[in-house]
Amino acid sequence: MDWPHDPDGEEGSEGGRKYGMAILAKKLDEDEDFPLNKREFAEEHADEPIRINHKRVVSVGDIFEHVEGEEFETIVDFHKAVGAGMRRGGFWDYHPQGENPEKKSA
Repeated sequence: MDWPHDPDGEEGSEGGRKYGMAILAKKLDEDEDFPLNKREFAEEHADEPIRINHKRVVSVGDIFEHVEGEEFETIVDFHKAVGAGMRRGGFWDYHPQGENPEKKSA
């Protein structure tokens, strides 16, 4: 896929040092952007690349197809909704181990 910018460059994931949720959070200002309208955010950034791991790059739009809710009051609400959406969409590689490995909290 031809991306609007290099997913591993400065505009993308800072040379590959940051992935997934960290890249999405870079697009926001906690003090100025909330409450945040999901549709407006997704439309503005839909075609931008998000590196999920060392092998996989997807678009913001791909991730937001799985994010529920219409508005996020705080950045914490945003992180919880996007994290749940990433798990629903199969974008999250982390699987916790422990007493109940099926429990995945945001």
